[in-house]
Amino acid sequence: MEFNVTAIGFVRNQAKDVPRHWTVSEDEGILEIEAQYREGLKDIQPGQRIVVIFLFHKSPPFDESLLVQTPPHRQGERIGVFSICSPRRPNPIGLSVFEVLGVEGARIRVKGLDTFDGTPILDIKPWIDPDPGSRTAGMTSGGSSDSFGARDH
Repeated sequence: MEFNVTAIGFVRNQAKDVPRHWTVSEDEGILEIEAQYREGLKDIQPGQRIVVIFLFHKSPPFDESLLVQTPPHRQGERIGVFSICSPRRPNPIGLSVFEVLGVEGARIRVKGLDTFDGTPILDIKPWIDPDPGSRTAGMTSGGSSDSFGARDH
């Protein structure tokens, strides 16, 4: 089964090298969102964290030899692709959590970038801080999410 997705915007930053993961990044930049999606940004606030889903657009094509990889920070340990954050994946989709520094029109200034300039943004979602002891983190007592109704997928 194949799906087509369209970028809703692009990452803009000046970094030549980016950190390997958002959890170790202090880099700042801009999420430049296409004008037709601007209204969807209206409740994003400074200080909030957002989940950004993006395309690893610079990643080379995937092949079966990459199902098990040796991450550069794991010193020779071979690990299955679905247990690591490698950009070399069957579907080159990434996910990062950024801190919002400001919103101006269709531009979101963020901190924590681990993406290159020009990275296509596929979606933005709110970060819901999980309760480590709960499988229903982010859910109300009625069983639905604080911000969302029934899932539609």
